[in-house]
Formats: sequence, C-alpha cells, structure tokens
Amino acid sequence: MKLLVIGSGGREHALVWKLAQSQHATKMWCAPGNPGIALERLAKNQSAVECVHIGAENLPGLLAFALENKPDLTVVGPDNPLALGIVDSFQENGLRIWGPNKRAAQFEYSKVFSQEFMEKYGIPTARAGTFSDPMLAKEFAASLEGRCAVKADGLALGKGVVVCTNVAAADAAIDDMLLNKAFGAAGATIVIQEFLEGMEISLHALCDGKTAKLFPTSQDHKRIFEDDQGPNTGGMGAYSPTPFLNETELAEVGRQVLYPWLKGCAAEGIDFRGILYPGIMLTKSGPKVIEFNARFGDPEAQIYLTRLENDLVEVLNASVDGTLDQVDLRWKPGAAVCVVMASGGYPASSTKGKVISGLEESARLPNTKIFHAGTASVDGNIVTNGGRVLGVTSWAEDLAKARDAAYAAVAKIEFDGAQFRRDIAAKALA
Repeated sequence: MKLLVIGSGGREHALVWKLAQSQHATKMWCAPGNPGIALERLAKNQSAVECVHIGAENLPGLLAFALENKPDLTVVGPDNPLALGIVDSFQENGLRIWGPNKRAAQFEYSKVFSQEFMEKYGIPTARAGTFSDPMLAKEFAASLEGRCAVKADGLALGKGVVVCTNVAAADAAIDDMLLNKAFGAAGATIVIQEFLEGMEISLHALCDGKTAKLFPTSQDHKRIFEDDQGPNTGGMGAYSPTPFLNETELAEVGRQVLYPWLKGCAAEGIDFRGILYPGIMLTKSGPKVIEFNARFGDPEAQIYLTRLENDLVEVLNASVDGTLDQVDLRWKPGAAVCVVMASGGYPASSTKGKVISGLEESARLPNTKIFHAGTASVDGNIVTNGGRVLGVTSWAEDLAKARDAAYAAVAKIEFDGAQFRRDIAAKALA
C-alpha cells in the first residue's frame, strides 16, 4: 500500500514510524514531515519516507498531490486540517482517508458544540455556560467564585484554556478572550466550566462510526513547569498506563462516556471514524469529561504507538472500513514514557535555529525512540524549529524503568535554551 501522512510534529513522526513497520506499506510520503521523519525506512523494502513540502493546512495542494500520486490511504495527524474538512474533500474525490470528517471533528474544534452534546446525551461533565457577552460571562464566573476554566470555543494550538482560581483571574481571562481577542475568531465565543478537582487522565478510543475500542490509560502533563505550574502547552510529556484506574474501572469509565457518546452520534447522524480523545477528571463524584479531542494527543501518540503490538495499517483500515468489531487491540506489557524537550521561551514564543547535539548517541539506547516535533535541517545540522522540539520516548517492563530510560536519553541531548519537565510520571510513582 502507498501511504500519505499529513502533519509535521511528534505525533506524525510516531504515526510514520509505526506505519513504516507494516508489511503492507510499500511507499510512504509525509506532508510536510520533518528531518526525523525523513530518516525513517519502510520495513518491507527499506525505501525512505519522502517528505513533501506541502503544509498540513494547504488542502488544495494536498488534494492535488493525492490525486496525482494516488495513495491507498491518507492518515491525518493534526486537528486543523480535520477542522478545515480535509476528510470530506478527499472522500468527495474518491480518496481513502483516515480521520473524522468536518462534522465529526466539531467535538474538538467547537467547545460549545462539545459541551452542549455532553449535556444533551448525559455524558458526565462539568457545570458550564457559553458566552459571547463579557458581563454575562463574568456573572457566571463569579457564581463559581472564580474557580473555573475559561476556554476559547475554537482551536488555539492547545493554549486556548485558562484555569482560574479566583474572580480577578477569571475576569482577566474573559477580557483577554472576548475583548482583547487574544485567540482571534477562535475566542469570539467562550465556554466557562466549573473547576473540577481530582486526578486528570487521558483516554483514547479508536472509532469506526459504530464501534469504539478503548486504549489503556495515559496521563499528559500540560503545564510548562514542574508540579503543574505555569501556562498550558500542547503537552510536555506523557506516560502509559496510569495506576489511577484498574481495568474494571477503565471499562466502567468507558461505559459512562463512550456508550452515551456513540448513542448521541447515531442520533445526530455523526459518522466518527478516527481517534476520540476525551480528557477525564477523576472527581470524588465520579469521572467527568473536561473536553474532547478528535485526534491523537501529541505526547500520547508517542507512548501509545510504541506500546501497540497490532499492525497500524490494518487497525486504521478497519477504522475506515467500519470493521473495528473484528479487531482486538494488543498492547505490550510494561509502560512507556515520553519527555518533551522544548525551546527556550515556549509556550509564549520559541527560539529557532539552535543546533541540537546528542541525537545519534541517544537513539542508540535500547527501547528508546527520539521523535522529532519542531526540528529543521540546516547545513547538515538538525536545529530547533518550533516550541516543542523532541519527544524522547522509552519503554520498559515497568514505569520506573521506562522513566529512568527516557531521562537517560534526555541527558545526552543538548541545545541552547532547552527546557523540559523533570517530573513526568511522578504522580504515578509517588
């Protein structure tokens, strides 16, 4: 099969790396890809993955390339092309593509749609309100004593959420989004959710329009600094599995979230084929959905795909074809840990062009993979080219060993201004 992967980050590198292991893969392109992706080789014939210089949001360019080169399957990594309708565009032109269509991707690109859907179909979630009027928004935030999450309705690169602990902070966040247009059109309407207390985990489920297959648990680390301090990012690291739900409890959470979600999709005529990623807060009154995403989490993809034993081409084909009920997902025993190395100044800004050393040395470590996220190749050197630069991922028979292996690899990599959290998986090991 000829495969086309859309995207350029760590998630897409993980998808390419796993797809390349399939005996079904005979040719692969990635648009636009990155220098790490360009180093991957297909297991079947050792051909190189070819990076194509077409941006992930350039839908006309991607469609033209696909019509000319005729991939047997296109795999979409990031949220923006899904929100723009790349799946609809490809399908209308007779091309097979994996990912939710534009209507189904609303679960991520509209916090308002997602919140109203959860309330309508009895999916456990936070008490919330939707606002475009700053005064009404502030009144609702005040009713929560300022303990709330203020969220831009649309996509904002994982940064459109401000968690507040008092009225002044909530008012400032509301003004920033609704009056100062901090997130542009994405923040023209906001959702304010009550502050949920508990342990936050990431769930992922592969869907084919009628069946949803739940993954093991994972935990993301969204804040930039240790102990969950500082602003939100797109994710500073993750690990799987977590100790906070056993298999029976995970199945029960799936029943409470996925059953009504599938029922609601059927009632609304939403055909969701791809990854549903609900962020879950384990509260004293039970699990509650914080928000939905319509694709793999970025650090989460790197830990899940290193643990998945199935052929990814076969799994994604089943998701596209509606035959997931015939597939059993198989996972390596043990655990995986991803530590994100980010540029100086991230998430407010990023420093580019800093030479990265130690990549080859760290890549030689056993059961370790360095996924590229924000890198470029300049004059024979790999340099920083974005906020999150690398996802350093290791797997082992237990979580402590996987974490130690990941940090051992991080210690071999250097670039000017590098920052990373030193407490990935600490909650689980405490």
